[in-house]
Amino acid sequence: ENLTKELPLSVVKFLVVLVPVILGLFFPCSDESLFVYDCSSAEKQPLGEKGQDGKVTDKGSDDILAFAFSPSGDYFALTDDNKRLILFRTKPSWECVSVRFVNRRCTSLVITAAEEKIFVADKSGDVYSYSITEPQADGKLELGHVSLLLDVALSPDDRYILTADRDEKIRVSLTKAPYSIVSYCMGHREFVSKILVIPNCPDLLLSASGDSTLRLWEYKSGEEVHCCQLSTICGPQATKPDQKYTVSRITYCCQGGYVSILCDSIPTVYIFQLDATAQQLVYKQQISLKHKGWDIAFEEMGDLWILQEDKEAPLLLCRACDGQWKAVTDDKGLQKMSKYIQDNWTVFEGEKLGQKVQ
Repeated sequence: ENLTKELPLSVVKFLVVLVPVILGLFFPCSDESLFVYDCSSAEKQPLGEKGQDGKVTDKGSDDILAFAFSPSGDYFALTDDNKRLILFRTKPSWECVSVRFVNRRCTSLVITAAEEKIFVADKSGDVYSYSITEPQADGKLELGHVSLLLDVALSPDDRYILTADRDEKIRVSLTKAPYSIVSYCMGHREFVSKILVIPNCPDLLLSASGDSTLRLWEYKSGEEVHCCQLSTICGPQATKPDQKYTVSRITYCCQGGYVSILCDSIPTVYIFQLDATAQQLVYKQQISLKHKGWDIAFEEMGDLWILQEDKEAPLLLCRACDGQWKAVTDDKGLQKMSKYIQDNWTVFEGEKLGQKVQ
Protein backbone atom coordinates (compact mmCIF):
# COMPACT_ATOMS: atom_id res chain seq x y z
CA GLU A 1 0.00 0.00 0.00
CA ASN A 2 1.27 3.43 -0.86
CA LEU A 3 2.71 5.11 2.23
CA THR A 4 1.25 8.45 1.22
CA LYS A 5 -2.22 6.96 1.63
CA GLU A 6 -1.40 6.03 5.23
CA LEU A 7 -0.16 9.46 6.26
CA PRO A 8 -1.72 12.91 5.95
CA LEU A 9 -0.28 15.42 3.53
CA SER A 10 1.07 17.52 6.38
CA VAL A 11 3.17 14.57 7.52
CA VAL A 12 4.37 13.62 4.04
CA LYS A 13 6.07 17.01 3.91
CA PHE A 14 8.49 15.83 6.58
CA LEU A 15 10.36 13.91 3.90
CA VAL A 16 10.74 17.10 1.94
CA VAL A 17 13.72 19.23 2.89
CA LEU A 18 12.88 20.86 6.18
CA VAL A 19 16.08 22.81 6.80
CA PRO A 20 17.45 25.19 4.15
CA VAL A 21 20.92 23.64 3.90
CA ILE A 22 19.66 20.25 2.70
CA LEU A 23 20.29 19.57 -0.98
CA GLY A 24 17.96 16.73 -1.95
CA LEU A 25 14.25 15.91 -1.88
CA PHE A 26 12.76 12.60 -0.81
CA PHE A 27 9.09 11.70 -1.29
CA PRO A 28 7.37 8.42 -0.31
CA CYS A 29 6.23 6.43 -3.33
CA SER A 30 5.86 2.91 -1.99
CA ASP A 31 7.01 0.66 0.81
CA GLU A 32 10.14 -0.13 -1.19
CA SER A 33 11.23 3.15 -2.72
CA LEU A 34 11.31 6.93 -2.57
CA PHE A 35 10.97 9.52 -5.24
CA VAL A 36 14.27 11.37 -5.10
CA TYR A 37 14.96 14.75 -6.65
CA ASP A 38 18.45 16.15 -6.32
CA CYS A 39 18.54 19.90 -6.85
CA SER A 40 22.22 19.73 -7.77
CA SER A 41 21.26 17.93 -10.99
CA ALA A 42 18.56 20.43 -12.00
CA GLU A 43 19.00 22.88 -14.86
CA LYS A 44 21.22 25.84 -14.02
CA GLN A 45 21.22 29.31 -15.49
CA PRO A 46 24.58 29.85 -17.27
CA LEU A 47 26.93 32.26 -15.51
CA GLY A 48 27.02 35.66 -17.13
CA GLU A 49 23.53 35.41 -18.58
CA LYS A 50 21.01 38.06 -17.63
CA GLY A 51 18.02 37.15 -15.55
CA GLN A 52 14.43 38.29 -16.01
CA ASP A 53 15.32 41.60 -14.33
CA GLY A 54 18.15 42.28 -16.82
CA LYS A 55 20.95 41.81 -14.30
CA VAL A 56 23.82 39.33 -14.67
CA THR A 57 23.24 36.12 -12.73
CA ASP A 58 25.58 35.01 -9.96
CA LYS A 59 26.42 31.50 -8.88
CA GLY A 60 24.53 30.09 -5.90
CA SER A 61 24.32 26.79 -4.07
CA ASP A 62 21.68 24.09 -4.37
CA ASP A 63 20.33 24.82 -0.90
CA ILE A 64 16.53 24.93 -0.76
CA LEU A 65 15.21 28.22 0.60
CA ALA A 66 11.41 27.83 0.53
CA PHE A 67 8.76 25.28 -0.44
CA ALA A 68 5.01 24.69 -0.28
CA PHE A 69 2.29 22.22 -1.20
CA SER A 70 -0.88 23.36 -2.90
CA PRO A 71 -4.00 23.10 -0.69
CA SER A 72 -5.10 19.82 -2.32
CA GLY A 73 -1.60 18.39 -2.37
CA ASP A 74 -1.67 18.00 -6.15
CA TYR A 75 1.31 20.36 -6.59
CA PHE A 76 4.53 21.08 -4.77
CA ALA A 77 6.93 23.95 -5.46
CA LEU A 78 10.34 24.96 -4.17
CA THR A 79 12.91 27.67 -4.71
CA ASP A 80 16.63 27.36 -4.09
CA ASP A 81 19.79 29.39 -3.74
CA ASN A 82 20.44 29.03 -7.49
CA LYS A 83 17.31 31.13 -8.06
CA ARG A 84 15.31 28.24 -9.47
CA LEU A 85 11.57 27.76 -9.04
CA ILE A 86 10.86 24.05 -9.47
CA LEU A 87 7.28 22.83 -9.81
CA PHE A 88 6.19 19.23 -9.20
CA ARG A 89 2.92 17.44 -9.86
CA THR A 90 2.25 14.81 -7.19
CA LYS A 91 -0.63 12.82 -8.72
CA PRO A 92 -0.96 10.18 -10.02
CA SER A 93 2.80 10.03 -9.33
CA TRP A 94 5.53 12.54 -8.57
CA GLU A 95 7.03 14.31 -11.56
CA CYS A 96 8.93 17.53 -12.20
CA VAL A 97 6.75 19.84 -14.31
CA SER A 98 9.06 22.79 -14.84
CA VAL A 99 12.23 24.58 -13.80
CA ARG A 100 12.06 28.38 -14.01
CA PHE A 101 14.38 31.11 -12.83
CA VAL A 102 13.43 33.84 -10.36
CA ASN A 103 14.94 37.32 -10.15
CA ARG A 104 16.10 37.25 -6.54
CA ARG A 105 16.69 34.61 -3.92
CA CYS A 106 13.36 33.82 -2.32
CA THR A 107 12.24 33.72 1.29
CA SER A 108 8.73 32.28 1.05
CA LEU A 109 6.15 31.03 -1.42
CA VAL A 110 2.49 30.04 -1.43
CA ILE A 111 0.19 28.33 -3.96
CA THR A 112 -3.33 29.64 -4.52
CA ALA A 113 -6.36 27.62 -3.47
CA ALA A 114 -7.42 27.57 -7.12
CA GLU A 115 -4.00 26.04 -7.88
CA GLU A 116 -3.44 28.41 -10.78
CA LYS A 117 -0.53 30.48 -9.45
CA ILE A 118 2.51 30.43 -7.20
CA PHE A 119 3.29 33.64 -5.33
CA VAL A 120 6.99 33.99 -4.53
CA ALA A 121 8.40 36.57 -2.08
CA ASP A 122 12.06 37.54 -2.37
CA LYS A 123 14.85 39.29 -0.51
CA SER A 124 14.45 42.53 -2.42
CA GLY A 125 10.89 42.92 -1.10
CA ASP A 126 9.05 41.91 -4.27
CA VAL A 127 6.35 39.31 -4.88
CA TYR A 128 6.14 37.64 -8.28
CA SER A 129 3.41 35.30 -9.51
CA TYR A 130 4.14 32.25 -11.65
CA SER A 131 1.51 30.33 -13.57
CA ILE A 132 0.84 26.68 -12.82
CA THR A 133 -1.41 26.22 -15.84
CA GLU A 134 1.39 27.61 -18.05
CA PRO A 135 4.37 26.07 -16.27
CA GLN A 136 7.00 27.57 -18.58
CA ALA A 137 5.73 31.16 -18.45
CA ASP A 138 7.84 33.93 -16.92
CA GLY A 139 6.90 35.50 -13.62
CA LYS A 140 4.86 38.66 -13.22
CA LEU A 141 5.71 41.35 -10.66
CA GLU A 142 2.69 41.76 -8.37
CA LEU A 143 3.79 44.01 -5.50
CA GLY A 144 6.79 45.30 -3.61
CA HIS A 145 7.93 46.37 -0.15
CA VAL A 146 10.88 48.62 0.65
CA SER A 147 12.47 45.90 2.82
CA LEU A 148 13.14 42.17 2.72
CA LEU A 149 10.02 39.98 2.78
CA LEU A 150 9.98 37.14 5.29
CA ASP A 151 6.61 35.50 4.63
CA VAL A 152 3.64 35.55 2.28
CA ALA A 153 0.15 34.13 2.77
CA LEU A 154 -3.23 34.00 1.06
CA SER A 155 -6.75 34.04 2.42
CA PRO A 156 -8.54 30.70 1.93
CA ASP A 157 -10.66 32.18 -0.88
CA ASP A 158 -7.58 33.69 -2.64
CA ARG A 159 -9.10 37.15 -2.35
CA TYR A 160 -6.34 38.66 -0.21
CA ILE A 161 -2.57 38.37 -0.31
CA LEU A 162 -0.69 39.15 2.90
CA THR A 163 3.00 39.99 3.07
CA ALA A 164 5.27 40.37 6.11
CA ASP A 165 8.61 42.15 6.12
CA ARG A 166 11.73 42.84 8.14
CA ASP A 167 10.47 46.29 9.11
CA GLU A 168 7.63 45.12 11.36
CA LYS A 169 4.87 45.56 8.77
CA ILE A 170 2.16 43.23 7.53
CA ARG A 171 0.46 44.45 4.36
CA VAL A 172 -2.93 43.21 3.17
CA SER A 173 -3.66 43.62 -0.55
CA LEU A 174 -6.21 42.43 -3.06
CA THR A 175 -4.81 39.41 -4.88
CA LYS A 176 -6.28 40.41 -8.24
CA ALA A 177 -5.10 44.01 -7.82
CA PRO A 178 -2.10 43.93 -5.45
CA TYR A 179 -1.50 47.66 -5.94
CA SER A 180 -4.75 48.13 -4.01
CA ILE A 181 -3.75 47.99 -0.34
CA VAL A 182 -6.61 47.03 1.95
CA SER A 183 -4.85 47.58 5.28
CA TYR A 184 -1.65 47.41 7.30
CA CYS A 185 -1.38 45.36 10.48
CA MET A 186 0.95 47.51 12.60
CA GLY A 187 2.00 46.67 16.15
CA HIS A 188 5.01 44.36 16.06
CA ARG A 189 8.22 46.03 17.22
CA GLU A 190 10.61 43.82 15.26
CA PHE A 191 10.65 41.77 12.05
CA VAL A 192 7.59 39.61 11.32
CA SER A 193 8.82 36.04 10.88
CA LYS A 194 5.60 34.10 10.22
CA ILE A 195 2.00 34.80 9.23
CA LEU A 196 -0.98 32.45 8.93
CA VAL A 197 -4.59 33.14 7.98
CA ILE A 198 -6.68 30.84 10.19
CA PRO A 199 -8.36 28.38 7.76
CA ASN A 200 -11.64 27.97 9.63
CA CYS A 201 -11.69 31.58 10.90
CA PRO A 202 -10.72 33.25 7.63
CA ASP A 203 -11.08 36.80 8.97
CA LEU A 204 -8.31 36.21 11.52
CA LEU A 205 -4.56 36.41 10.94
CA LEU A 206 -1.93 34.96 13.29
CA SER A 207 1.52 36.54 13.20
CA ALA A 208 4.84 35.96 14.96
CA SER A 209 7.77 38.32 15.35
CA GLY A 210 11.27 38.84 16.62
CA ASP A 211 9.67 40.86 19.42
CA SER A 212 8.73 37.54 21.09
CA THR A 213 4.98 37.90 20.54
CA LEU A 214 2.16 36.07 18.81
CA ARG A 215 -0.60 38.40 17.65
CA LEU A 216 -4.11 37.93 16.30
CA TRP A 217 -5.54 40.43 13.84
CA GLU A 218 -8.76 41.19 12.04
CA TYR A 219 -6.54 41.75 9.06
CA LYS A 220 -9.04 43.38 6.70
CA SER A 221 -9.27 46.34 9.06
CA GLY A 222 -5.73 45.99 10.42
CA GLU A 223 -7.03 45.78 13.99
CA GLU A 224 -5.01 43.80 16.54
CA VAL A 225 -7.35 41.76 18.75
CA HIS A 226 -4.91 39.78 20.90
CA CYS A 227 -1.22 39.80 21.83
CA CYS A 228 0.52 36.86 23.52
CA GLN A 229 3.90 37.56 25.15
CA LEU A 230 5.87 34.37 24.59
CA SER A 231 8.43 35.25 27.26
CA THR A 232 5.78 34.79 29.95
CA ILE A 233 5.25 31.21 28.72
CA CYS A 234 8.67 30.21 27.38
CA GLY A 235 10.67 31.89 30.15
CA PRO A 236 11.37 28.76 32.24
CA GLN A 237 12.88 27.09 29.15
CA ALA A 238 15.17 30.00 28.31
CA THR A 239 18.89 29.38 28.16
CA LYS A 240 19.67 33.09 28.54
CA PRO A 241 17.97 35.81 30.61
CA ASP A 242 17.55 37.96 27.50
CA GLN A 243 16.42 35.03 25.31
CA LYS A 244 14.33 35.99 22.30
CA TYR A 245 11.49 33.79 21.10
CA THR A 246 11.52 34.00 17.34
CA VAL A 247 8.92 31.63 15.90
CA SER A 248 10.32 29.54 13.05
CA ARG A 249 7.32 27.23 12.50
CA ILE A 250 3.56 27.52 12.96
CA THR A 251 1.04 24.74 12.37
CA TYR A 252 -2.72 24.87 12.90
CA CYS A 253 -5.38 22.19 13.39
CA CYS A 254 -8.98 23.07 12.55
CA GLN A 255 -10.18 20.19 14.73
CA GLY A 256 -10.15 21.94 18.09
CA GLY A 257 -8.48 25.13 16.85
CA TYR A 258 -5.01 24.21 18.11
CA VAL A 259 -1.89 26.19 17.26
CA SER A 260 1.60 24.74 17.70
CA ILE A 261 4.85 26.68 17.36
CA LEU A 262 8.60 26.14 17.33
CA CYS A 263 11.01 28.89 18.34
CA ASP A 264 14.58 29.26 17.15
CA SER A 265 17.19 27.73 19.50
CA ILE A 266 14.60 26.45 22.00
CA PRO A 267 14.04 22.64 21.97
CA THR A 268 10.39 22.90 22.95
CA VAL A 269 7.06 22.76 21.12
CA TYR A 270 4.38 25.09 22.46
CA ILE A 271 0.67 24.40 22.00
CA PHE A 272 -2.14 26.95 22.18
CA GLN A 273 -5.87 26.83 21.51
CA LEU A 274 -7.70 29.50 19.59
CA ASP A 275 -10.81 30.81 21.31
CA ALA A 276 -12.54 32.15 18.20
CA THR A 277 -15.36 33.77 20.14
CA ALA A 278 -13.06 35.72 22.46
CA GLN A 279 -10.49 36.08 19.65
CA GLN A 280 -7.53 35.07 21.76
CA LEU A 281 -4.93 32.32 22.16
CA VAL A 282 -5.02 30.18 25.28
CA TYR A 283 -1.79 28.43 26.28
CA LYS A 284 -2.31 24.67 26.71
CA GLN A 285 0.94 22.72 26.89
CA GLN A 286 4.62 22.50 26.06
CA ILE A 287 6.51 19.44 24.83
CA SER A 288 10.19 19.38 25.71
CA LEU A 289 12.55 17.89 23.12
CA LYS A 290 15.94 16.29 23.74
CA HIS A 291 17.25 17.67 20.46
CA LYS A 292 16.76 20.65 18.15
CA GLY A 293 13.31 20.75 16.58
CA TRP A 294 13.25 21.03 12.77
CA ASP A 295 9.54 21.09 11.96
CA ILE A 296 6.04 20.41 13.25
CA ALA A 297 2.70 19.53 11.67
CA PHE A 298 -0.80 18.71 12.84
CA GLU A 299 -2.87 15.99 11.24
CA GLU A 300 -6.44 16.92 10.41
CA MET A 301 -7.72 15.07 13.49
CA GLY A 302 -5.20 16.60 15.88
CA ASP A 303 -2.20 14.30 16.09
CA LEU A 304 1.00 16.33 16.23
CA TRP A 305 4.15 15.27 14.36
CA ILE A 306 7.55 16.63 15.36
CA LEU A 307 10.75 16.30 13.34
CA GLN A 308 13.92 16.67 15.40
CA GLU A 309 17.66 16.45 14.94
CA ASP A 310 18.04 12.92 16.30
CA LYS A 311 18.90 9.96 14.07
CA GLU A 312 17.69 7.42 16.63
CA ALA A 313 14.27 9.06 16.98
CA PRO A 314 13.88 11.62 14.17
CA LEU A 315 10.09 11.72 14.40
CA LEU A 316 7.83 12.09 17.38
CA LEU A 317 4.08 11.51 17.20
CA CYS A 318 1.98 13.08 19.95
CA ARG A 319 -1.71 12.30 20.36
CA ALA A 320 -4.26 14.20 22.45
CA CYS A 321 -5.59 12.40 25.51
CA ASP A 322 -7.78 14.28 27.99
CA GLY A 323 -6.61 17.56 26.51
CA GLN A 324 -2.89 16.73 26.66
CA TRP A 325 -0.62 15.51 23.87
CA LYS A 326 1.32 12.39 24.77
CA ALA A 327 3.94 10.49 22.78
CA VAL A 328 2.81 7.48 20.73
CA THR A 329 5.43 4.86 19.80
CA ASP A 330 3.51 1.93 18.31
CA ASP A 331 2.07 3.72 15.26
CA LYS A 332 2.80 1.93 11.96
CA GLY A 333 3.08 5.14 9.96
CA LEU A 334 5.49 6.63 12.50
CA GLN A 335 7.72 3.56 12.32
CA LYS A 336 7.83 3.54 8.51
CA MET A 337 8.47 7.25 8.18
CA SER A 338 11.17 7.15 10.85
CA LYS A 339 12.93 4.36 8.98
CA TYR A 340 12.90 6.34 5.73
CA ILE A 341 14.51 9.29 7.48
CA GLN A 342 17.08 7.13 9.27
CA ASP A 343 18.04 5.41 6.01
CA ASN A 344 18.65 8.84 4.43
CA TRP A 345 20.02 10.61 7.48
CA THR A 346 22.96 12.19 5.66
CA VAL A 347 20.47 14.26 3.67
CA PHE A 348 18.84 15.57 6.83
CA GLU A 349 22.19 16.49 8.36
CA GLY A 350 22.34 19.12 5.64
CA GLU A 351 25.55 21.00 6.19
CA LYS A 352 27.78 17.94 6.04
CA LEU A 353 26.12 16.81 2.82
CA GLY A 354 26.47 20.29 1.38
CA GLN A 355 30.19 20.21 1.98
CA LYS A 356 30.44 16.79 0.39
CA VAL A 357 28.45 17.66 -2.73
CA GLN A 358 30.19 20.95 -3.28
